[in-house]
Amino acid sequence: MASSTLALTLTATTTTSYSSFPITKHAFSYPRINFFSSNNRAFSVSASASASSSSRSLQALIFDCDGVILESEHLHRQAYNDAFVHFNVRCPSSSSPGPLNWDVQFYDELQNLIGGGKPKMRWYFKEHGWPSSTLFETPPTSDEDRAKLIDTLQDWKTERYKEIIKSGTVKPRPGVLRLMDEAKDAGKKLAVCSAATKSSVILCLENLIGIERFQGLDCFLAGDDVKEKKPDPSIYLAASKKLGISDKDCLVVEDSVIGLQAATQAGMSCVVTYTPSTADQDFKEAIALYPDLSNVRYDDMLQNGFNDFFSEEVM
Repeated sequence: MASSTLALTLTATTTTSYSSFPITKHAFSYPRINFFSSNNRAFSVSASASASSSSRSLQALIFDCDGVILESEHLHRQAYNDAFVHFNVRCPSSSSPGPLNWDVQFYDELQNLIGGGKPKMRWYFKEHGWPSSTLFETPPTSDEDRAKLIDTLQDWKTERYKEIIKSGTVKPRPGVLRLMDEAKDAGKKLAVCSAATKSSVILCLENLIGIERFQGLDCFLAGDDVKEKKPDPSIYLAASKKLGISDKDCLVVEDSVIGLQAATQAGMSCVVTYTPSTADQDFKEAIALYPDLSNVRYDDMLQNGFNDFFSEEVM
């Protein structure tokens, strides 16, 4: 879809009001998206693509995990900050008297810029200086020691994240489980592809979608399974190969521009269900945008031709 030109037309049975929402953040400008709002009315979004992609037929539905199956950004941020406190991580450029702490605004930007935990920390330490810690009294200078620092922090952070998930307070995002079940019932292959570590994703899936659904997945890939993280398309290309399905016959559900770029660079169409921290990103290459999946039906999204028609319930 990256090379396709999409013409989007919104129609409604009854229109009661009209509003326009400009989307901007920091130094970036994003497209203005117009919505017609009407209580409990169905809105059709038709997308016309180039002839080269018009022959697509959906064979597999692929979900990202963090941000799609669960709204997890604040949980990961908490786990990272707990790790920084535990190991007394202090960067030389920091003006704070305490350990490193990633605030909400910064982490929103970071997690939408770089996929994967280790790459996030490596990028941050390169930009702000390698830190001292209980692991290294003075900042590490060798590649070996720097790798050891990042590996140790990531391992501890992952275990802390698991504790949070196991607490029973985390629930899946609306509509996800129903869409998974509807896709399987329709005979489509189902996959989950996440940039997170395999152990943390397995824990999330077992606790949030249930062991039976998890074991019923036709493909499950995590960040450990590929050399390059999103927005590199490697994980989606690997999923397509493992599923035995052409990339053009896969539909990806993502929540961020990083995931969208990974999917489209793999030659796959992508639907975005954004979160508060990703809502103002540029999703022009997505074939549909949803605030969540609670009113999105499988038949609407997929069976009627996933390049030709989408129906969205707007409350």
